Amino acid sequence: MRTFSFVFSAVLIAISSVQAEPETIAPRDASIDNVRLHYLTAGHGPAVILLHGFAETSRMWRPIIPLLAQRFTVIAPDLPGIGDSSIPADNSENFRERGIDILSSATRIHGLVHSLGIEKARVVGHDIGLMVAYAYATQFPAETEKLAVMDAFLPGVPGWEAIYNNPNLWHFRFNGDYPEALVKGRERAYFEYFWNVFAADKTRSIPEGDRKAYTEAYSRPGRMRAAWTYFASWPQLAKDFAQLSQTKLTIPVLSIGGDKANGNELAQQMKLVAADVTVVVLKDTGHWILEERPKETTDALVKFL
Repeated sequence: MRTFSFVFSAVLIAISSVQAEPETIAPRDASIDNVRLHYLTAGHGPAVILLHGFAETSRMWRPIIPLLAQRFTVIAPDLPGIGDSSIPADNSENFRERGIDILSSATRIHGLVHSLGIEKARVVGHDIGLMVAYAYATQFPAETEKLAVMDAFLPGVPGWEAIYNNPNLWHFRFNGDYPEALVKGRERAYFEYFWNVFAADKTRSIPEGDRKAYTEAYSRPGRMRAAWTYFASWPQLAKDFAQLSQTKLTIPVLSIGGDKANGNELAQQMKLVAADVTVVVLKDTGHWILEERPKETTDALVKFL
């Protein structure tokens, strides 16, 4: 009897230990329209899609995934051409095999979501991931439950020209053969500009481990050029978004950003394109809101989702 009690107690302790463990983040791959999409996933429940921005990968979401996984099925892909997702071939004659741009990336991620048997999702995007998230919501409104956009702007929506044409933001047009030659082998120095200058306090910006990982990811052959293609697509994207924004989103929208970056400008844009907008502007915060203000950003996202 004592032996049985001992074994039973040991089993209970083991079960409690397993239940206390944070949700495991599983890396996976899927082939969507001839593109390999790498993604992180965890949890159970309603689906939440997390879309990273430039100078980052899906790795940026790792700190928040275990928390969200307690309530949601979390899907955090590397955008096409970035991280461990493959670089799409450019075949303009076939829409489903187009190269890299915001709308086709949203379509491919929608294909990934459908391949997982998910019919509806809540979509979150930061930086260029914000643009992909908005493209997702506007192209598939019946399948998008909520939209959260994090510190960037929408090309084609009033207010975007002042940001796009700001001479201090030179990197929007910095792409092509010669910029690629200048940056090759100096990717870390190039990204330090983003991570340091766009933060309100560079010591609260991207952690060193992440900086090394992102530098390695974008230093691989063809990767910087692929990422720059997103910027190069903005003139056409502005025309697309100008048309899509004529139909206002009716789903709940969260606009969250830093007061030292694009928080206020993004809020004004979202009020033009959506009917139900919650605005959070974080004080003394730059562009990297999840890293600079992890608690405030996480709290706002969890409450909204």
